[in-house]
Amino acid sequence: MLSHVITGTVHGVAPVPVRVEVNLAPGLPVFTVVGLPHGAVRESRERVGAALKNSGFGLPHRRITVNLAPADVRKEGTAFDLPIAVGLLAASGVLEAATLEGIAFLGELGLDGSLRRVPGVLPIAAALHERGRCGALLVPEGNAAEAALVRGLSVYGCSDLGAVVDHLRNVRALPATRVDPAEMLSRTEDITADLADVRGQESAKRALEIAAAGAHNLLFVGPPGSGKTMLAVRLAGILPPLSLEEALECTRVHSVAGLLAPRRPLVTRRPFRAPHHSVSEAGLAGGGSPIRPGEISLAHHGVLFLDELPEFRRSALEILRQPLEDGRVRLSRASGTLDFPSRFVLAAAMNPCPCGYRGDGTDKCLCDASTVARYQGRVSGPLMDRIDLHVQVPAVAADALRGSPSGESSSRVRARVVVARDRQRERFASVRGVHANGQMGPPELRRSCRPDRAVERLLAASVERMGLSARGYHRVLRVARTIADLAGAVEVGFDHAAEALQYRGLERRAY
Repeated sequence: MLSHVITGTVHGVAPVPVRVEVNLAPGLPVFTVVGLPHGAVRESRERVGAALKNSGFGLPHRRITVNLAPADVRKEGTAFDLPIAVGLLAASGVLEAATLEGIAFLGELGLDGSLRRVPGVLPIAAALHERGRCGALLVPEGNAAEAALVRGLSVYGCSDLGAVVDHLRNVRALPATRVDPAEMLSRTEDITADLADVRGQESAKRALEIAAAGAHNLLFVGPPGSGKTMLAVRLAGILPPLSLEEALECTRVHSVAGLLAPRRPLVTRRPFRAPHHSVSEAGLAGGGSPIRPGEISLAHHGVLFLDELPEFRRSALEILRQPLEDGRVRLSRASGTLDFPSRFVLAAAMNPCPCGYRGDGTDKCLCDASTVARYQGRVSGPLMDRIDLHVQVPAVAADALRGSPSGESSSRVRARVVVARDRQRERFASVRGVHANGQMGPPELRRSCRPDRAVERLLAASVERMGLSARGYHRVLRVARTIADLAGAVEVGFDHAAEALQYRGLERRAY
């Protein structure tokens, strides 16, 4: 007999619907899986066989052929266990084929028949439902809330293979899992890392607010203990709250990476990723087998913080150049090309020299000019050119450390950031893929940043004196537009451009 079961897989973060075809034929008992199975998929024969026997069904003593179509797409992971088992039960007559119509299955089987969580359920569930492949989905209990984020899809969480069979036979119907993503977003916990805890550093706080308001990348340069990391950690807390669309996009990436908690199926906070400087290229950009998102994709719609920037591998840092421009990272492998979303705000920190004390007003630094040049040269010019705000963070004075914190809280700063972002969202309402000033391309710059003659003369002089590149020139305009939005100004004025230039024109020897 022949049976068909609907399921799916992910290729990178892109979902691919899969049709599991199970055929039973006379002959010696052989269990064959075809259709480019890899690794754990090939091993599913052992898991499925043991799960069927220990659940009281047994394995048919026939020649079993399982085809995973389309056969030209590589299949990886353990999520095919449940659909293969259901297909075998349908082909052997335990289940009626009609009961499988419009139902998709995902899940890993234990040897005792229990169902275990698998990664990538949300994008697969969304793709199957949107393409009309299924109206119901049976998954492990740990994946039920995640899959239920897909509107209009009936999701049933199952504890074991026996519960799946009982549900399909109408012996014991499972309750549908229901979640309200909007309600989850409204219950987001308050920020614990508050900007009010930072003593002094008013200019750095101002730069942090501008970066959050316009989605601009920034670099803090200063001696050890000046508060660079403390400031960067608080950047995510002053970004606008995630919209439902952004939350679902983040959740899809985290689902594929297997980072979702069963009780928190939706990412409700802006991601903050801070990889160690020893991270590999694959760890930063994505890769492995199966290919999983890297840190820059896990920071999608959030913050990627790189502390001790010159200590990262040069090859790893250069990977950032395309994502900072395009909002995505493209991986080319022998099996094909994969795109991962990576629209993040880069926050980086570095010391001005190897010892860290150059220019701090003391005589601690003994680094000579060539040593400083080699250290700063670990970060390439093209990468530095893509960072909008270069901010010097001096050592904190002793007077600022006394008493209780008196600075503005993150909630007050975020309120201003939200107002500025609302202006940008309205301005770019008809532009696809642009939601903030830091994401503007040349057409949006021409429409939204029309400087007057005074501003043009200031920028022209800056290009000559400071050696700004064309990219640097446009990034100054983007920052100036954000400063104008924070001030509630319709046009970019002289003061806005002058402040933007303060964050841009520092040469490396000035650090």
